[in-house]
Amino acid sequence: MKKEMIYIVEDDETIVDLLKNHLSKTYQVASVSNFRNISREAEALKPDLILMDITLPYFNGFYWTTQIRKQSTMPIIFISSSDDEMDMVMALNMGGDDFISKPFSLTILDAKISAFLRRVQQFVTDEYHLDQFSLSRDGVLSNGAERVTLSPTENKILTILFAHINQVVSKEDLLEKLWENESFIDQNTLSVNMTRLRKKVMPLGFDRIHTVRGVGYLLK
Repeated sequence: MKKEMIYIVEDDETIVDLLKNHLSKTYQVASVSNFRNISREAEALKPDLILMDITLPYFNGFYWTTQIRKQSTMPIIFISSSDDEMDMVMALNMGGDDFISKPFSLTILDAKISAFLRRVQQFVTDEYHLDQFSLSRDGVLSNGAERVTLSPTENKILTILFAHINQVVSKEDLLEKLWENESFIDQNTLSVNMTRLRKKVMPLGFDRIHTVRGVGYLLK
């Protein structure tokens, strides 16, 4: 499986080395080689996520974020020595997705990167597969011969499960991801939706959703 690419936009070599050494255990990592044309480098590299400093040679991180946003929606996390609230607001208004102040915790950075990449992955895959079954982005589940169309909430639930095949997804994780997608449901409503989903897909012979009692659900 191809590793995701992280692009580090930072001019402090000490921090670049620290991030490269740490992140390269999990991801492909690249850093800026031309501070005069960061947006062109980003376009060529096509990273999955960018770590962006504010204070840079020639043009600042706000400028480069606006340039990158003209061509890409990849997550951008600002990492800055500034803890000025206005810098944080500016970073987010210019198209940044999150803001971390230096000095920062590598554990928190790992968690944020992982969360953003998971979220992106939910929406970049056009189709999920499990044996003869396929689920399209627009919520059509097929067994190759027949198909059913899911409601938006049913589709979101099944998409999350397909993204974690053979992994138990807790009810809490499901609810958190559904809330991120603005499906404001609680545990009782989740159970009702899960029952309705199972009933709807049963005519296709899709009996792959298993309840892990007291924990959550498993697709296998």
